[in-house]
Amino acid sequence: MKARNFRYIRPTSLDQACCILAEGGGDAVPLAGGQSLLAGLNMRLSAPKLLVDIGDLKELTGQSYEDGAVRLGALTRHAELLGSQVIQKHVPLLVRAAAHIGHVAIRNRGTLGGSLAYADPAAELPACAVALGATLALSSVVGEREVKAEDFFKGLFETELKPGELIVAVKFPAIQPGMAVGFAELSRRQGDFALVGLAALATMRRDRIGTARLAYFGCVDHAKVARAVSAAVTGLATPLPDTSAFEQAIRQDLTPEDATGLRADTKLHMATVLTRRVLNSLSEKVTP
Repeated sequence: MKARNFRYIRPTSLDQACCILAEGGGDAVPLAGGQSLLAGLNMRLSAPKLLVDIGDLKELTGQSYEDGAVRLGALTRHAELLGSQVIQKHVPLLVRAAAHIGHVAIRNRGTLGGSLAYADPAAELPACAVALGATLALSSVVGEREVKAEDFFKGLFETELKPGELIVAVKFPAIQPGMAVGFAELSRRQGDFALVGLAALATMRRDRIGTARLAYFGCVDHAKVARAVSAAVTGLATPLPDTSAFEQAIRQDLTPEDATGLRADTKLHMATVLTRRVLNSLSEKVTP
């Protein structure tokens, strides 16, 4: 199957891109890495009349560290997350997550902004943005505004983005001394979307968990803080001997549905096992 007919335009500036998207309304769709959009076009799950190629806009590139936060342009490729010393030092959770995104070809083309805008509930980066307390900078013809990641994701493939808006950058608070990050996912094959995954940020007092922010993916309808589980694990000493302390909390935060070849209760069991695995790894990864 091939895509329906569409027009294509490549703006030369962010202002021009915002104007084109505003004029096009719902018929105009931005194109960056295209790893999700092009597949949807070919399967005719999406049929925009105009593709606006933002892949060469310099305003959407770059990375910097200032005032305790790392700012990444929306066009930051997944592969760049793996190779950046700034990200490795200040936002190591992104490095761990990026290694699980698809395959090499996908990581070379896919972008941070594209992943967040598409908001696939099985994708790694939306969950990481929520767990880390990131802030998204959104731009349109009326100006720029900022939205917290936990407020950005609204539901299944639904976000706070308004017609004509673009994600231009994402700001991640830098990890502080005494903090630890954890990440793990389960998938059928390397490179497949996760069946169950977890991104975690926690303060550690030696081997005891202080505050924690956990965000699941693959077993939720959108990226969000798992508040019941985050509260249940606060104060626990690692390594955990079993999962009794947070089993009920997981059932409060996660409501997966049966899918072909995988029942909902199996996903809950997988999430429970994965949570213990991630929590037990935190004491090994505390930032000095």
